Amino acid sequence: MPANPDATPRASRFAWPLLAALGLAWGIAALAGESAGNPSGSDDPLRGAQQLVLVTTDGWDDAQGMARRFERPDDAAPWTEVASFPVSIGRHGSAWGTGLHAAADVDDGPRKREGDGRSPAGVFALGTAFGYADAVASGLPYQAMTRDDWCMDVPASPHYNRIVDARQVGADAVAGSSEPMRLDLHRDGNPSYRLGFVIEHNPGNVPQGGSCIFAHLWRAPGEPTAGCTAMADADMEAMLEWLDADKAPRFVLLPRAQYARLATRWQLPAPAPAEPER
Repeated sequence: MPANPDATPRASRFAWPLLAALGLAWGIAALAGESAGNPSGSDDPLRGAQQLVLVTTDGWDDAQGMARRFERPDDAAPWTEVASFPVSIGRHGSAWGTGLHAAADVDDGPRKREGDGRSPAGVFALGTAFGYADAVASGLPYQAMTRDDWCMDVPASPHYNRIVDARQVGADAVAGSSEPMRLDLHRDGNPSYRLGFVIEHNPGNVPQGGSCIFAHLWRAPGEPTAGCTAMADADMEAMLEWLDADKAPRFVLLPRAQYARLATRWQLPAPAPAEPER
């Protein structure tokens, strides 16, 4: 999700007071950090993946990072780098999320929760590509967004962490969401969601566990997000054309210290050489 300093604070946007109270109760585990990692996650979360989007940052609180694209023909082959490019992530950096990685791999870093301004760290599957056009060149399934499409970031909602069409679920069901999928129509021409794809964080849709995590376009180069990963138009276009759902692509985000700790265990590519100080 793009940074939106003008949005109403999430804590004051809960619809349906009774459901909100229930959602907060359900979210206690997430707020306590128990949802970070996946108790049933794999010790080898990249098994079967032939494509990898790897984002690294200098530390938990850094909002700028580097993305590298890799591919391999099978699990036994080494990763081959395809491209690299700068990205921005959450304005407060990153925090352990819930994805394909096992809870045992999570250390004492911060845990992702709703509204914290952090991008989820870990290993994640890729979901649907989306955008403003009727179609795009991509090997991912694609959904063209309309004025009525919203991603629900209201923890009490039964549609939490899902993209829904207000024409199908009803206007009341999307009340309180700050995530219209046509930002250009709802936010003065904002181009951030013109192209992007879903990062499958919090696949169990645990209330307060974090929602609506995407890779999308920069509104301005290097501008941090509210929890997504943003990049230049050309880098997104090239990545979407390269990505192939049949190759089980994975998205990994890690600060450098956690990358070094988990590279061998997760069979990640070797870390990129550190840039010389200037």
